[in-house]
Amino acid sequence: MAGSEAAWQAAEAGVPVVLHEMRPQTGTFAHHTGDFAEMVCSNSFRSDDDEQNAVGLLHWEMRAANGLVMAMADAHSLPAGGALAVDREAFARAVTERLRAHANIRVEPGEVTKLPEGGEWIFATGPLTSEALAQSIRAITGADALAFFDAIAPIVHFESINLEKAWFQSRYDKGETEEERKAYLNCPMDRDQYDAFIDAILAAPKTEFHEGETAGYFDGCLPIEVMAERGRETLRHGPMKPVGLTNPHRPDRKPWAVVQLRRDNALGTLYNIVGFQTKMKYGAQTEVFRMIPGLENARFARLGGIHRNTFLNAPTLLDDHMRLRARPNIRFAGQITGVEGYVESAAMGLVAGRLAAASLQGRTLAPPPRETAMGALIAHITGGADARTFQPMNVNFGLFPPIEARGGRRGRKDRYKAYTDRAKSAFQAWLA
Repeated sequence: MAGSEAAWQAAEAGVPVVLHEMRPQTGTFAHHTGDFAEMVCSNSFRSDDDEQNAVGLLHWEMRAANGLVMAMADAHSLPAGGALAVDREAFARAVTERLRAHANIRVEPGEVTKLPEGGEWIFATGPLTSEALAQSIRAITGADALAFFDAIAPIVHFESINLEKAWFQSRYDKGETEEERKAYLNCPMDRDQYDAFIDAILAAPKTEFHEGETAGYFDGCLPIEVMAERGRETLRHGPMKPVGLTNPHRPDRKPWAVVQLRRDNALGTLYNIVGFQTKMKYGAQTEVFRMIPGLENARFARLGGIHRNTFLNAPTLLDDHMRLRARPNIRFAGQITGVEGYVESAAMGLVAGRLAAASLQGRTLAPPPRETAMGALIAHITGGADARTFQPMNVNFGLFPPIEARGGRRGRKDRYKAYTDRAKSAFQAWLA
């Protein structure tokens, strides 16, 4: 995702780009194609609200900067209430086609196994950096790349879902059209069903880690087993919360918990189970997930899985232009820098591509101001975060310089609007 956006931005600035991609010659645990920008964990870009949500603001900034990822996401969007979801396969194909067709981009297939000494480079290897390249990074930086484990949610064939128990509804009926308000399927549980489900999750066999590996999960993508282990009510107050939903099959009875599924492709033939990243073994997943009312006969297009993500201790290793301090001809972008999420990763690619192009053209270009969503993320990963406790971070208003209240204390809605207004003005000035 980040490499695609970086290549696009540099090429659009008039710089010749060589784009290296190791897939499909060298595969990964999670990827299945050789397409650029293949999405593996979800099909959601999250909230598209650019006035009240930090990730929605990031969408706005990327659109304003002629971002390829956002343009193709918009072109292949799916109904998802107030969120932006995409048809994953169509999206990745479109990104790949646009990059391959660009006059300033030459694609070279094959794995890059070490950090080069000369030239201007951007490494956007995502969460699954190959072991050979990871070893090269460790050798040059003198520091171990940190690691955490990320889990993938399962995907269900729509035709196998029992609509006599499940129903269509977005939480709080979000979305402007009827199609958007019905972008989610909901499966209700009463208290006994929920308790039995939690027991089954806790008892199911799990993927074990290899000796010497440490599992430091990112809190925004916790496996459901880890959430269940933190307390029996954790899931019911997380991805299984029943608020904002009314079961039309039993309108007189409030569900104790609700499992949501989100449309995963344009045809509406696939739905992913929202927030159900898992490290349960495959056989156990089938048994446990079929305990969900409405999924008794579910057929799975993909079961969940777990993989090891690597990221740099960016506050220590990168400068504010995203360059490796030990070798300034190399920039990093995307999830390997310690941002979390598709949108955040692509945004870091956008900035890295523009900064690299400016450097090659002899222009001086500062990073985006910290008042912007992109600038707030860069400031956080390149010095704002404590290097001793550095962990992947989604964009959020807590990373922005505070807004001073005028004439008394602002409400949250007014405060968020003030953040986004200030950010848009600063970002437009940076683009100019």
